[in-house]
Amino acid sequence: MSRKAAIKDAIKFAKEHNARMVDLKFMDFLGTWQHTSIPAHRLDEGLFEEGLGFDGSSLRGWQPIQASDMSLTPDPTTVRFDPFPTLPTVSFICDISDPITKQPYSRDPRNVARKAEAYLKSTGIADTAYFGPEAEFFVFDDIRFDVKPHASFYAVDSVEGAWNSGRDERPNLGYKPQLKGGYFPVPPLDRHNDLRAEMAVTLEECGIEVDVHHHEVASGGQCEIGIRFDTLVTMADKLQWFKYIVRNVAHRNNKAATFMPKPMPGDNGSGMHVHCSLWKDGQNLFAGDKYAGMSQTALSFIAGIVEHAPAIVAISNPTTNSYKRLVPGFEAPVKLAYSSRNRSAAVRIPIAVGNANARRIEFRTPDPSCNGYLAFAAILMAGLDGVERGLDPGAPMDKDIYNLPPEELAQIPSVPASLEEALQALADDHEFLLKGDVFTEDVIEGWIDYKFDNEIVPTRIHPTPLEYKLYFNG
Repeated sequence: MSRKAAIKDAIKFAKEHNARMVDLKFMDFLGTWQHTSIPAHRLDEGLFEEGLGFDGSSLRGWQPIQASDMSLTPDPTTVRFDPFPTLPTVSFICDISDPITKQPYSRDPRNVARKAEAYLKSTGIADTAYFGPEAEFFVFDDIRFDVKPHASFYAVDSVEGAWNSGRDERPNLGYKPQLKGGYFPVPPLDRHNDLRAEMAVTLEECGIEVDVHHHEVASGGQCEIGIRFDTLVTMADKLQWFKYIVRNVAHRNNKAATFMPKPMPGDNGSGMHVHCSLWKDGQNLFAGDKYAGMSQTALSFIAGIVEHAPAIVAISNPTTNSYKRLVPGFEAPVKLAYSSRNRSAAVRIPIAVGNANARRIEFRTPDPSCNGYLAFAAILMAGLDGVERGLDPGAPMDKDIYNLPPEELAQIPSVPASLEEALQALADDHEFLLKGDVFTEDVIEGWIDYKFDNEIVPTRIHPTPLEYKLYFNG
């Protein structure tokens, strides 16, 4: 469909849904949706050509104040009915550009993702990359936190938290999953079945196909809703809608959903396993006659991910909290190995018996705090580097990595243990991201500088409640 036809269809869609408002959403550098709204009568063809100005200096990691003017332009193919505003509203996802040169903005994550798809086609290796993220999340009934010069704390609560098994709830009916005991129980132990079903139905009403929903391993309301795979940019768009819908459905039920990787110690954190595959002319390039029914292309793609994983996680696991999940003992894949079916490996090859189209890899290290546009692009670029260089991933690891003898475990490389280590790995190894001008030096430097100045330094200088427990009387 031509852009002109897509614009006409989008305007028609808004009229058919009796839209009173138009919401314009876009992704900031770090990975949070931002938005501005206009009355529906302003939705015309000119908006899609001229865009709408905004202050880029007020957004994290973007423009300096002396060059603050930016422009956002709605992508007509992204129009959806927004189920949450009181007035009928249609939403568009926007692209960011310079208002003078009209060039796409280098630090617009969606622009990076589009360039990754263009680079894939330019290589001739494949024409399509499919991605399918599994973003886990927690649902809490109460969340309080504060950080002051003289005090800091956090407190979360959940109706199904294991810590509430002895609380006087008048009556306390039990049915609270124990730590690491929340995987797949039926109601009433699964207290969020109806909430997840409401989220799933809302996702489908917004045109996002749901595969499955279930309770996850952790106590305290850990959930997962699986959505169907799609192409890179479209999947990153859908991931933002997914987070938006999950949070807002929880909110209208007087609950709070969070994609924070490790909100509580002592139990599993939330990961975002990312499934991906390469296709060309309608054929799955990952299907073959090698290990686990994979092709040499797939194995080289895996090798690229494993080689560049320390740098990738600076983008796919982008918070200091991410590395509180990436520790042994809580099913987090910290060791850089690959295997069929083995969930302790960083890269898993899921079962696809007799179905060549289902051949794919699953990178299990990422978490849902990431910016999907940047994370998917980085994974694709690492995998393509492996294919272009003909890398060999070596022998698979079909043992339980968690229970290997120490001397054998030491032979398997690990992901960085902190965000600071990951950022250093990215600084040292990012040439593969610069191919095709997908990422730029400006993007890499801006990412590292922002994370260091605004996240690593503050966490270094703030004492925590645990430190008081450990050291106050020391």
